[in-house]
Amino acid sequence: MEGIAEFREKKDEFFRNGHESPIPPSQRASFAGLKYFPENPATRFVSDLEKVPEEDVSFTTSTGETKVYKKIGRLKFEVEGQSAQLTLFQADSGSYFLPFRDATSVQETYGAGRYVEVKEVAPSTSSGLPTGGKKFEIDFNYAYNPYCAYNEGYSCPLPPPENWLKVPIKAGEMKLHD
Repeated sequence: MEGIAEFREKKDEFFRNGHESPIPPSQRASFAGLKYFPENPATRFVSDLEKVPEEDVSFTTSTGETKVYKKIGRLKFEVEGQSAQLTLFQADSGSYFLPFRDATSVQETYGAGRYVEVKEVAPSTSSGLPTGGKKFEIDFNYAYNPYCAYNEGYSCPLPPPENWLKVPIKAGEMKLHD
């Protein structure tokens, strides 16, 4: 897996020159790169998936539309000594979706919230045998702003109130402009 610095360099290059970049073409020449918190190993977690009754949840988007995801469980972790939990969702495609807001939203990060990719990891017991439960790795160093943070032409699902954290997640992308 590539390191965080290499990942960020590639993302900046894509935003500056990619055909699918959310940065409006008129702004790409002056695009100096995204702003990030320094890499923070304390914001990487492996969490058991706490199952909840699966249900379809309608998300309001940044353009007032709705998008449906399936609620599949909760991920619990501790940030700066404080307990936190986020609800994990799944798209029809099978991909996982973990949107959140936190105490950095508005002041330091995009006000509507950010997203972070999660990776399912093989759970095991102390004996090394699988437990059968699902575990997920969450690395907030890769937390990112939705495309609507850079271009109003995108429609982005907004994090539901149950994913509004009171703790700050000082990792990942920051606001592009102050």
